[in-house]
Amino acid sequence: MFDFEKLDIYKKAKHFNASIQELLRAKNVSTITTNQLSRAAFSIVPSIAEGFGRFSKRYRKNFFIIARSSVFECVAILDIMKDNNILSETEFRRLYDHAETLSKILYTMIRNLENK
Repeated sequence: MFDFEKLDIYKKAKHFNASIQELLRAKNVSTITTNQLSRAAFSIVPSIAEGFGRFSKRYRKNFFIIARSSVFECVAILDIMKDNNILSETEFRRLYDHAETLSKILYTMIRNLENK
């Protein structure tokens, strides 16, 4: 097992991606939205893994910033989907809360790399 596979953030990111993929299979969403949201949610996971593979704090931090930016992209797309009545408030809130948790953990990881 690789070290990153043991991390809570990695497991949470995988769960978030699985939730997004499940949502996209269940909803009638445009191809553009499906592709954009699918790619954004998917990219969080490998960005975290790649960050843990870097020895330089600067490069590690950069991948965590990329992962966090992808979380933000997901939230923006989910917000538009809610506005377009594709997502209920409950569905949106569940995914939003999960994304917020990811964002907070990644933010702390980024900040910890700045302080060293």
